Amino acid sequence: MAQALINGILLGGLYAIVGVGMSIIFGIVKLTNLAHGDFVILGAYLSLAVSTATGLHPFASFAIVLPVMFGLGFAIQRTMVNRLLTRGDEPPLLVMFGLSIIIQNLLLQFFSADAQHLRSTYDIGSIKIGDTGAIIPLMFLIDCIIGVAIILALNMFMKKTYVGNAIRAVSDDNTAARIMGVNVPLVYGVAMGVAMVTAALAGVLVGMTYTIYPTSGSQYLIISFGVVVIGGMGSIKGTLVAGLIFGLAQLLGSYFLGTSLQLLAGYVIILVMLAVKPRGLFAK
Repeated sequence: MAQALINGILLGGLYAIVGVGMSIIFGIVKLTNLAHGDFVILGAYLSLAVSTATGLHPFASFAIVLPVMFGLGFAIQRTMVNRLLTRGDEPPLLVMFGLSIIIQNLLLQFFSADAQHLRSTYDIGSIKIGDTGAIIPLMFLIDCIIGVAIILALNMFMKKTYVGNAIRAVSDDNTAARIMGVNVPLVYGVAMGVAMVTAALAGVLVGMTYTIYPTSGSQYLIISFGVVVIGGMGSIKGTLVAGLIFGLAQLLGSYFLGTSLQLLAGYVIILVMLAVKPRGLFAK
């Protein structure tokens, strides 16, 4: 039981950073990013390519992967999504769905369908907790610490910087923000870039923690949906709390119901939230 609680809390930190990019885009652009899970996996594969080519540690590959992902997200938003936002909800959704298919097929083409893993010295490390028999998996602990740190940093960025205030203003009322001189299309591009950076960070952590495939994006898209539904659309603080709830639900579900029903426990929590508080815990 103690081990399930520990693993659930640590897993929640990873789930929070997996879902925060989707929450940002929904809260600001009002777009459900159906390619978000594939962006996470794309970040993992880019890190794999950089590490293989240069011998860099996956964490060191951030220096290359994060700017590339920011630029990619900015370009996608400015050249494709922004042009379709005035045409209703369906065209942007179809664009993101198309990008999801393209990313999966490109990854299959360049990396094959074989399982991949970002190797590091933290894979098998663990910390024993006294004589309780419980352990803290080192990679899970790193995932949680980085996830919480990124969420807190994003929260500070949104509240303490001009760009963050512009993003919040556009999220609240893009018409009023435009009247006050905010370049709304540019803010949308920056928001997508930031979301892609968080997806890349999540992807590297996922690749170091689990085995990944080119088609793994769907799995992390569902996790992102769960985190956003529980926490509230667009709430960064809610994303962190929701990640912890979702992680605990899965690991406790595995403890009480068996490993085969681990995901089911998380989905039950999502259904309960939709029935009781459909806007999420921290929706505004």
